[in-house]
Amino acid sequence: MRATVIGAGSAGLAVAAAFKRKGIAVEVLDRADRIGAAWHGRYDRLHLHTPKSHSSLPGLPMPRDWPRYLPRDQVAEYLEGYARHFAIRPRLGVSVQRVLRGRSGWRIETDTGEEGADIVVCATGLSGRPHRPDWPGLGTFRGPVTHTADYRNPSSVAGQRVLVVGFGNSGGEIALELSEAGRQVHLAVRRPVNVLPRDIFGVPVYRLQLLQRLLGPRAADRVAAPLMRLVLGDLSRIGLARPEKGPATAVAEDQRIPLLDIGTLGRIRSGDIALRPGIARLDGPRVTFADGSTDEYDALVLATGFRPDLSAIFGGVPGALMPDGRPARSGAPGPVAGLYFCGYRATAMGQFRTNAAEARAIAADAASGVASVTLDRAVV
Repeated sequence: MRATVIGAGSAGLAVAAAFKRKGIAVEVLDRADRIGAAWHGRYDRLHLHTPKSHSSLPGLPMPRDWPRYLPRDQVAEYLEGYARHFAIRPRLGVSVQRVLRGRSGWRIETDTGEEGADIVVCATGLSGRPHRPDWPGLGTFRGPVTHTADYRNPSSVAGQRVLVVGFGNSGGEIALELSEAGRQVHLAVRRPVNVLPRDIFGVPVYRLQLLQRLLGPRAADRVAAPLMRLVLGDLSRIGLARPEKGPATAVAEDQRIPLLDIGTLGRIRSGDIALRPGIARLDGPRVTFADGSTDEYDALVLATGFRPDLSAIFGGVPGALMPDGRPARSGAPGPVAGLYFCGYRATAMGQFRTNAAEARAIAADAASGVASVTLDRAVV
């Protein structure tokens, strides 16, 4: 049995290690020139927002003397060490162009030729193509427009007045960093956002997942709500609307990740970061917001997320993808035997942990031929 894994990040490496443990021959392909390229290429301040105790991949705990929340470079170091530990040697610089079902397995077309496999696992991750909204008049904006995929640190953004668009984890962290660097920062928030503290009285917030396991997401949100109000206060007083769904429910039903606050709320309360509504249009440096208000900026930072559109590669495999190009299923058998996707379920409680659970489930199914494998509900 031969398996090909596409992607040499946390999900792909976890799948490869799980396959090797099951005695399945595996090859890993990645278009980048290094393991864990997504971590090497993101902004300097980036950290894992879940503690290292909750973020190790199967078979190799993170070192005890490393910090609780790993910085970007240590995450990349861990992934490289993980590959060495399990003797995973990806073929780097190989771009997969298309995967099709053949008569006796899978046909994988790459920029270096064509090859076959009995099993294909796509593990390229949620951070695929950067999403860049096209507001009316955006082309007239004279300053730099930087997506978080290209942002590195405050020196990456010219100008004093900066509008950060989007209040997810990247947007919140970058707005905080720019404010700490002395920039005048506004943060455009288009819709209500769930916010959680990264730690509650020194305890990582992920431990609240126990409530979700016991009660389900909706009941867990109701039980945790008084504690969140105690820790965070009334966020409506600083201009943040409360979503209809709580954080656990929004993740489970809509794949919407809450913001894990590491100091951005404090800057908003102090007035160092000003909140604005969503953008309606632009006219040169002037931005008009959805409420009709306007302001001028020197630069825009787009924290507008990514779209894992896999239609170019798997569009020829019926039933594999959703209409928007996302996998129909992640971490479990799909409609076509021998094809799996790993790492495409958003989670607020540890993407590495979720990837690890999916990798184990995929390897077990591939080795046994069982039609389905039930994943650990703790990470769903």
